[in-house]
Amino acid sequence: MNQGIETVLYPVRDLDRAKKMFSRLLDIEPHTDNSYYVGYKMGNIEIGLVPNGFDQGMTGPLCYYTVSDIRESRQLLLDAGGKVVQDIRDVGGGKLVASIQGPEGNVIGLIQMPDGKHD
Repeated sequence: MNQGIETVLYPVRDLDRAKKMFSRLLDIEPHTDNSYYVGYKMGNIEIGLVPNGFDQGMTGPLCYYTVSDIRESRQLLLDAGGKVVQDIRDVGGGKLVASIQGPEGNVIGLIQMPDGKHD
């Protein structure tokens, strides 16, 4: 089951500068503020700043579709002509992510929350 886009990640080079800008734009302080990730919650959407994103192959913002079974969703995209950009990996606490490039070149993020929970 696909719950829709609930996470948008931005690769950043200067985390302090990006954090200042997003805190002003969103008019809130981050709920998570680490050297490897800064996260904001706007309604049902998680907005994250990823300082190592460019090193991980991110070229711009990436939207993640929350899915109940990341392996099944990954395979559906591969069967439809997609290619793996980043294979399934645990980013902490059982949260699984992957990214697939579609036939048109667009990158699609997938995220599976632990135990079916939402972010």
